[in-house]
Amino acid sequence: MLYPEVFGTLEKLRWNMAKDVPWNRFDPALLNDEQATTIKMNAITEWSALPATEMFLRDNRHDSDFSAFMSVWFYEEQKHALVLMEYLRRYRPDMAPTEEELHQVRFEFDPAPPLDTLMLHFCGEMRLTQWYRRAAQWHTEPVIRHIYGLLSGDEARHGGVYFRYMQQAIERQGDEARAAFAKVGVLMTSSGRSSKPLHPTNLHVSAEFFPQDTIQSRLPDPDWLEHWLDKQIQFDTSWEAKVVNTILIKLSNLFGQSFEGVKDLNRYRKQFTQPAAIAAS
Repeated sequence: MLYPEVFGTLEKLRWNMAKDVPWNRFDPALLNDEQATTIKMNAITEWSALPATEMFLRDNRHDSDFSAFMSVWFYEEQKHALVLMEYLRRYRPDMAPTEEELHQVRFEFDPAPPLDTLMLHFCGEMRLTQWYRRAAQWHTEPVIRHIYGLLSGDEARHGGVYFRYMQQAIERQGDEARAAFAKVGVLMTSSGRSSKPLHPTNLHVSAEFFPQDTIQSRLPDPDWLEHWLDKQIQFDTSWEAKVVNTILIKLSNLFGQSFEGVKDLNRYRKQFTQPAAIAAS
């Protein structure tokens, strides 16, 4: 069981919103409307941890250990939304998200294989770690730069915990877990072939609400994410390479293989699909 150790580790590293954010360093000259808008959109996006947690608990009723970890993940992710909203409340209250804007991103996700979802969110945390690092560099106002640094550290730790549950899944479910993780890994490292950012908040999750069934599609500005990445924080190919390389290194360690690129991972994935294809023929 991982939850007791995970809880203790994250408890020691947890930052305090009152004590660890340098609110007194705020410089109003370094916050403009464009920057405030991105903070609002990030706050609403972080609020989507609520429906994600509901999904995780529903689809992992068989796994009390992982479900218990959701209590920590949910708390820390909702605190991300809260600290961004607190920043706006203090310095740009006119830009703070409304309760209705927050509620728009709460809707029921379709059931999905738990192993696929676990891998998807591991990759999402690895990507968000780098997005927030880049956001901290793009912003000029010192308080929000510090906040994005805190958020990036949290996302990296969350990814580390997801990875431990992936290791546990390999031990317990063997090739079933390897197949699921390799399949989603290929998807999430194939950014060169994708026309949109590869993150859980930008993927379709509900047939009922399609096409408005991604988190990003339900924001006040559905096109915000691409603009934020491409035009504002300029998350270019060198930054994307950091994400892909991190995922490939972690999967190399997980599978005991060496993946230099997505093609290597895809070749590994195919070894789990070929037997099924032969049996079906």
